[in-house]
Amino acid sequence: MTTHAKSPEDVPAEPTAKRLPSAVVARLTVYLRALNGFVAEGVERVSSEELADASGVSSATLRKDLSQLGSYGTRGVGYEVENLLQHLSAALGLTRDWRVAIVGAGNLGRALARYGGFETRGFEVVALLDTDPQIIGNEVGWLRVADAANLESIFKRTRANMAVLALPGSAAQQACDRVVAAGVRSILSFAPAILQVPRGVTLRKVDMATELQILAYHAQRGEAGGQTGEDEHGEPAAGTASA
Repeated sequence: MTTHAKSPEDVPAEPTAKRLPSAVVARLTVYLRALNGFVAEGVERVSSEELADASGVSSATLRKDLSQLGSYGTRGVGYEVENLLQHLSAALGLTRDWRVAIVGAGNLGRALARYGGFETRGFEVVALLDTDPQIIGNEVGWLRVADAANLESIFKRTRANMAVLALPGSAAQQACDRVVAAGVRSILSFAPAILQVPRGVTLRKVDMATELQILAYHAQRGEAGGQTGEDEHGEPAAGTASA
């Protein structure tokens, strides 16, 4: 019987408690999306080069990222797609039951509530809240807009453990404080404001105007003959090719 040397090419290890750099975590989500694509196509095994190509990174970057999870396998055989997908999902915390409440039922909040991609990636939107009497009670998809005055009881009833703030900047901090007081420790904010949260709460901010300004900066560099495939940490960005 022939034995093969192990290399960081294949089967992933158990999720690690090691804190990964944000750029690595971002790329792991891209690898997961690529793996889901392979599953949909009925592919059972892929090489590091094939997975890297589908993810828009170099195979060296891919192997380095997976090695941080303690991923090892058989050189030259490739990754077992389902197995790697399951372990990446576990490493990213996607095997947990994530129940999302959206605070703010304006145009953005309603669009997020209707987005079907959340459920396919392991996130169930369980509540949509607002303070506007003209919006409260309206149906958005399968949800009915609830009164944000009852935020705490709604979060308890729906067992929401993740919140999205789709609010004006002026209302965001107060809503954020109430969400934290309700026991939620994972918050995604679209509000154009700097929010303060206590230790132990993870806050991610999406500011589309800021992102456009960053794009304008890079576009200007590109026009001057430069190109960028880096994220905010100076590492190869997920979805961009690296040398």
